[in-house]
Amino acid sequence: MNYALVGVFVIVLGGALVAGVLWLASGGAWQQKFELYLAVMDESVAGLNLNAPVKYSGVDVGRVREIHLDKANPERVTLLFALDPGTPVTEGTVAVLKIQGLTGIAYVELSGSTYDGKRLLATDGLPYPLIPTKPSLTARLENVLSTVLAKLDSTSSSINAILSDENKAAFASALGDIAVVARTIAARKSTLDAGMADAARTFASAARATERAGPVIERIGRSADALAKMGEEMALAGAGAGRTVEAVGADVTRFTGETLPELERLLGELSVLAVALRRLSEQTERDPRGLLFGRKPVPEGPGETKPVP
Repeated sequence: MNYALVGVFVIVLGGALVAGVLWLASGGAWQQKFELYLAVMDESVAGLNLNAPVKYSGVDVGRVREIHLDKANPERVTLLFALDPGTPVTEGTVAVLKIQGLTGIAYVELSGSTYDGKRLLATDGLPYPLIPTKPSLTARLENVLSTVLAKLDSTSSSINAILSDENKAAFASALGDIAVVARTIAARKSTLDAGMADAARTFASAARATERAGPVIERIGRSADALAKMGEEMALAGAGAGRTVEAVGADVTRFTGETLPELERLLGELSVLAVALRRLSEQTERDPRGLLFGRKPVPEGPGETKPVP
């Protein structure tokens, strides 16, 4: 047997097997291309493992390729997704951590993409596009339970403060005082019954007095209406008298302004006539013939003769 040929064959066959394994591990000639996206979770990703499925509407569209803590904030976890080409990742897409059934195995669910939405692109400073995230149902329930427990704790503290020894003693004392008052009222039940009966009679008498006072009040109301009507009539009479006074005042003013000047002229003419009559009387007394023959011309006195031209 030629051991050299056998050795060469074994080496060639081993090399071929190693190359085949490496080729298959790398995907071979049909190696699939993936689109890489980042996501930052603000909560624990317990149960999420490498190669965990990434789903969109329940359909597997990729895998979780990397999981590591955020260097800037250890409270956050950075995930790297390898998604199938054509996965509808737009600016409205969000990633949510979900639990698969009762096994506790986690996966990532994508949602919120729109048909006409803009394609999500990488921003400055990041090697891949960053998909926004939302709190998972577990995180939301944990927050709600934490809030409820905090409120229960505060309520419990308040109840304990109310039920302190001092408040218990005060409450017991108040109950004792109430019991004493109740016994006192029970002991004076007959007196209270009599007082209530007297009060009932008093109310009945007041009701009858109110019924009798009704007609009196009605008559008073009618008298008040009559007085009001009389007052209105007096007001109307006063208004008429005022108008009459105003009219008389207007007449007096008109008389003063128009008649007095005429009267003054008449008195002046009468005075002139009286002077003329007095002169006529004096002349008649001196010469009565003047009434029949008229007045003769008075002869000129000395020195009054006019020269003849």
